[in-house]
Amino acid sequence: MTAQPSIRVRGLRKTFEVPEREAGIRAATGSLFRRKTRSVVAVGGIDFDVEPGEIVGFLGPNGAGKTTTLKMLSGLLYPTAGEATVLGHVPWRRDHAYLGRMTLIMGQRNQLAWDIPVIDSFELNRAIYGVSREDYRARIDELVELLELGDLVRKPVRNLSLGERMKVEIAVSLLHRPDVLFLDEPTIGLDVTMQRRIRQFIADYNERTGSTTLLTSHYMADVEALCRRVLVIHHGALLYDGDLTGLVARFAPRKTIVLDLERGADPPTPDALTAIAGGPDRIVGSADGRVTLRVPRSDTAAVTTRALADLPVLDLVVEEPPIDEVIDLVFASGVVGVEPTSDGGRP
Repeated sequence: MTAQPSIRVRGLRKTFEVPEREAGIRAATGSLFRRKTRSVVAVGGIDFDVEPGEIVGFLGPNGAGKTTTLKMLSGLLYPTAGEATVLGHVPWRRDHAYLGRMTLIMGQRNQLAWDIPVIDSFELNRAIYGVSREDYRARIDELVELLELGDLVRKPVRNLSLGERMKVEIAVSLLHRPDVLFLDEPTIGLDVTMQRRIRQFIADYNERTGSTTLLTSHYMADVEALCRRVLVIHHGALLYDGDLTGLVARFAPRKTIVLDLERGADPPTPDALTAIAGGPDRIVGSADGRVTLRVPRSDTAAVTTRALADLPVLDLVVEEPPIDEVIDLVFASGVVGVEPTSDGGRP
């Protein structure tokens, strides 16, 4: 029997009514009697499933609808239309059974009491979620070890750095051992070392508990390290749902070939490079013993074969475009829809 998706979304839509008026006292006075509004579509009817244990990247520029979607799935917002279930629950009904099995972590949004030691806020969450003393002690020990909290739990929150605060925010959000994690920019504003620690912790938590995670992040390193699958949303519409590698193949049809030539070798002539690359427009650069080509994926093998046969190649590297560049291409394409593969899966 096939397991049911942990998260199931169908036609989910959220529209906000936003007041608008012209500048000036006259317009302000008129708005007191006749208020003008316009409808802004934050999420425009999206469909997707997330299977148990998956870590899925939820990508898009600012204003794309990512946070609005997470707020609906965590029960903070009621949708305008559509339906969704998380762990079999309708999120916006805010059933206690559901709230005890999920968590929403938003980067730089503080949920801990500012002036008391962190451990006191942990104790408060223990009471709210009804965690037994025995489980509480075991989970505190585990979280302190995994996140390297040490003595941070004894300090007031106001005395912690941003990175330290983010670590304890994550720890307090996981005390009740949720089955579903909604992570909204969990590494935003953190230094590179702290980002790496948070990523490793999320991966370890997923492996230990089998939790399902929907992750938004502007740091592509987070996505590359944690997510095999990504959802890309723009202007409230889903542009792509599939493997991260498939995203690169679909929206970045070229690869970069970098050739380092033997020292002292004569530089190749433009005509020779054109013949190897298959066209002058494929030559990105040639200087100081290094040749850079950008060729269609389908021609990569043929071009590298010609290069190795005709040039004194010391080293050769074939590179995918940076994932940041690929995401920019997705947004620029504006192509909406998910094309199924031949086996009925995602692209």
